[in-house]
Amino acid sequence: MKLLSIAVPCYNSQDYMEHCVETLVSGGDEVEVIIVNDGSKDGTHEKALMLKEKYPTQVRYVSQENGGHGEAVNTGLLHATGEYFKVVDSDDWVDEETLKKVLNTLRYMVEHNKGLDMLLANFVYDKQGAKHKKVMRYKNIFPNRHITHWDGHVKFRKTQYILMHSVIYRTQMLKDCGLKLPAHTFYVDNIFVFHPLPYVKKLCYIDVDFYHYFIGREDQSVNEKVMISRIDQHIRVAKIMIEDYLQMDIESKALNRYMLQYLDMMMCIASIMLILSKEKENLVKKKELWNWLKECDESLYRKLRFSLFGIWMNLPGRVGRGLSVLGYKAVQKIFGFN
Repeated sequence: MKLLSIAVPCYNSQDYMEHCVETLVSGGDEVEVIIVNDGSKDGTHEKALMLKEKYPTQVRYVSQENGGHGEAVNTGLLHATGEYFKVVDSDDWVDEETLKKVLNTLRYMVEHNKGLDMLLANFVYDKQGAKHKKVMRYKNIFPNRHITHWDGHVKFRKTQYILMHSVIYRTQMLKDCGLKLPAHTFYVDNIFVFHPLPYVKKLCYIDVDFYHYFIGREDQSVNEKVMISRIDQHIRVAKIMIEDYLQMDIESKALNRYMLQYLDMMMCIASIMLILSKEKENLVKKKELWNWLKECDESLYRKLRFSLFGIWMNLPGRVGRGLSVLGYKAVQKIFGFN
């Protein structure tokens, strides 16, 4: 069995997937890289076969009809044989020296039967052309290199989130919790992170800059124009997460607080993209989204509607929407997230 399985969803990735995979295989034979070709129409298939031939003990290749990013992650998890599982998008990469530290930590956990469910590391917003790269760290939340749990004085800042880039999950835990991402849907990485959290009993954070999250392609899903054009997808994911949350049995108060914060962020992003579109029909959709939440669960609605983000995204009138946009732009400039 491998120590770490890494799924690499690929769609028309011929121009950058090789760099991604080369950084992953630097971890040696403990690493299993599962390239999932999600119905690409370029040279992704040929590039994947080349990498499989070059690294026969590390690279596995699965080709499927187009099902979207979520279906590619599902396929990667289905084929994973490693003790732990991570997703790395084909236009991103990992720091090779840090990968060795990550593997050392995972190996220790397995050899000493620590039962670790989740490993967290820092990730870098590697924005094209930016002189200073913003790093998302968690050292104010979790002790470095110590196993902890959700009630270990866990308190996230409003700007801190566990994203797909920062997390490694125990493979069997992901399978046991029934994680299955919807097909043909963007932004499902939020579900990938969110759904397993109540199943995580032991977690560990290492203060190393591991994952490089590339931002800069015009067709990238986090590009602002693309996000606006796909706002219905974001709304769908937000609703799935809210419905999921309402069915969960969350024992930890600290985890519950964080998951509410995550839903707060999802509603905030959906709202600001609807505002940024400047289309009347999208302002109607924004109102409908909040009304849906109120009808779904009034208690949760009050918590999110009257949070800082909820108030900020629902300032009345044209002036209020303008202030919402100004606040969003200020945060965007600080973090460079799209």
